[in-house]
Parts: sequence; C-alpha cells; structure tokens
Amino acid sequence: MSLTSPAGPIDPNQADNFEEIEKQFAVKVVEHMTTYWAILEKMPGSKLRLTKMDDEILDHFKSEFPDYDLKATINEDEMKSKEGKERWRNFINSYEKKIEDYNFGTMLRSNPSFEYGEKESIFAVRMQFYAIEIARNRAGLNDWVYEKAQKEGSA
Repeated sequence: MSLTSPAGPIDPNQADNFEEIEKQFAVKVVEHMTTYWAILEKMPGSKLRLTKMDDEILDHFKSEFPDYDLKATINEDEMKSKEGKERWRNFINSYEKKIEDYNFGTMLRSNPSFEYGEKESIFAVRMQFYAIEIARNRAGLNDWVYEKAQKEGSA
C-alpha cells in the first residue's frame, strides 16, 4: 500500500520514523488540554464560549445525539464502534470548512465529574471535544472546576 503526498507516493515500509512529528502532536494535545483546564479554573464553564459557533454546534449535537447523557461516563467502545464512528464522522465532517482544526486529535474527559487523568481521559477529535464540552458547559456540569479553584485560591 502506498500513500500520496504533495511530494509523491509514500511507501510506509520505506518511510522514516516520524517520532519528532509524534512528539510535536503530543505537545499540542497537552497544551490544548491544560489551556482548557486553566480556563475552566478561571471562569465557570456555563459562561464560557469555546467557538464562535457554540450555539450551532450545540443544536447540531442535540439533534444528532438526542439521547446523549452528558453526566454519564463516555462509553469509548461505543463511540469508536463502526456505528459510532460513522455517526460521529458525519457530524465532524460537516465542520470541515467552518472550524479550524475540526478533526485534530485532542483529549476529552470521559466524565464531567473527573479531572483529566490517564484513566479519566480519552483521545477524541476536536469536534467531539467541542460538541460534548459545549453541552457540558451549558448544562453547568463543569462549573465545579471553577468553584474548586476559587476555594483552593482563597484557602
């Protein structure tokens, strides 16, 4: 199997190790995660806007995933099953020309009651993060992060 790049076909068996690219990707993912958490500590999620299209994304998410339980722990196997991937792919791809880095990888907390952690986070696509976190924020499910930070700051 060969892939094509602007420079021509890429044979994965002949390709160099892209370790440096992987490291840069990991740094970007961690930066996004820590920046988002720092924002939640400084402002209640219910007052936060993640994009200029939050309302549209939220309405679209609710229409595509009407039974989504925001308080429940995300079932990663279900999300990444063949059916789950197809549902999410259709949702995600509709933002291709609307949201920068719409399909970039990021970390998503599996439950709004948890902080980021190895067992409490899953790898997701940026639009999954936006959809779920916008919905969590609007429902007030992330406000505890701000409240906890305020208590710790005044102690």
